[in-house]
Amino acid sequence: MGELQGLFFWGFLLVFGVLMYLVAPRSKDEAGFFRGHDAEGRPASEWALMMSIFISWIFAKSVTNAANLGAAYGIVGGLAYASYWLSIPVAGIVIYRLRTREGATGLIPYLIGKYGRGAALAFSFAILIRLFNEVWSNTEVVGGYYGHSGSAGFIGSALLFTAAVLFYSLKGGLRSSIFSDVIQAVVFMLFLGVVLAYVLPAHAPGQLLSQGTFALDSGGDLLLVALLQALSYPFHDPVLTDRGFITREKTMLRAFIVAGILGFLAIFAFSLVGVHARLEGMKPSGNVPAEVARGLGIAGFFAMIVVMVTSAGSTLDSTFTSLSKLVARELPLLAGRLPSPKAMTIGSLTMVAFALLGNLPMIAGTDILKATTISGTMVIGLAPIFLFSGRVGYSPLSFHLAFWTGIGLGLLQALNLIPLSWAIGSGKYGILLGTNLYGLALCTAGFFLPLALPRYRTSSAGGTA
Repeated sequence: MGELQGLFFWGFLLVFGVLMYLVAPRSKDEAGFFRGHDAEGRPASEWALMMSIFISWIFAKSVTNAANLGAAYGIVGGLAYASYWLSIPVAGIVIYRLRTREGATGLIPYLIGKYGRGAALAFSFAILIRLFNEVWSNTEVVGGYYGHSGSAGFIGSALLFTAAVLFYSLKGGLRSSIFSDVIQAVVFMLFLGVVLAYVLPAHAPGQLLSQGTFALDSGGDLLLVALLQALSYPFHDPVLTDRGFITREKTMLRAFIVAGILGFLAIFAFSLVGVHARLEGMKPSGNVPAEVARGLGIAGFFAMIVVMVTSAGSTLDSTFTSLSKLVARELPLLAGRLPSPKAMTIGSLTMVAFALLGNLPMIAGTDILKATTISGTMVIGLAPIFLFSGRVGYSPLSFHLAFWTGIGLGLLQALNLIPLSWAIGSGKYGILLGTNLYGLALCTAGFFLPLALPRYRTSSAGGTA
């Protein structure tokens, strides 16, 4: 990258931060900072909520992983990763039921009432890890366009990007996050179209769509993993679930369904960048979009950077606002206390702390794929906890048997201790598929096991949600 070009691309990061700060609305009360209400106390519109959900789940690491999988497995890899976006309609349908039938006002308060404070504490710990991972895994992707992992350009750009997002997030909390999400969603779609216009005409549509084979050893195993994890994965992501409680139920449900469909299509479309790399004979790497971008010329490279910065920015600001709400508003409930009158200050300090600590793995050079696959297995126990909650009354044991079974299997998978006999097929993700399929069955069995006990049968018959 030449000196003039380098100044231009670094200048873009600065301009991005300044513009977002100037246009982001300021929140003067907790309704705006934690619930996204405007100055008149009105919740986000259906259109704004839909766009916010859509772009907040288009993580920079996700579009990178989609392209990497497209390069490895053709359209099968793209469909596999895009299938994670079915998580959004699943979450919307379940949250709709929790709100309309069980009176839920948020997942943490709901878990306290349904499964006890211990369950809510364990769940909170899981989502803290999730949010921590979201910080470094997105800043790392942006850094990859300014230098190789560990270089001064890589770390410096990632930290500058973090600071830019942090400043406008501190200004308005969830309100500024949703407002900026709408802008970032429009910019993302425009520049995604530019990137695809550079890449796709190099090949006939039939050539692109014929790449890949629907078989377990050709990415089909990962496709099945994604479909299984879509039943549990969304519930440990407060970036998504927080938005399920800030508007009316039917408005929320429609926004979640449309956002999920748009996200699926956008991720699959971007995976074609990886299919292009596969057809061009590019060597597989951990960041296929960056390799493709370097061959597109200055304009194409800049378009790719805009796609990554807007997707990463929308996720990072949502991560900061979810962290602030969790620490300032919800963790006090676990101790049986009301939130502090200084909740906004506590939330702001939480954002600053995680902006600093959350980048340590990025500086150390951790692999971004680890932020998705391992955590996805660890939380498979959340599927029965939320999908079948109406089948039990107050049942802490149901939660813990399902939740900790999933956590245990995720840890065994991370340590490569899952027996080979659990593998389904001979593909790269065979053991992952087996672990998720058999693990989901074990977690579900554990969830319903207390119903075999007389005391829990009585509790279930007369329990409260």
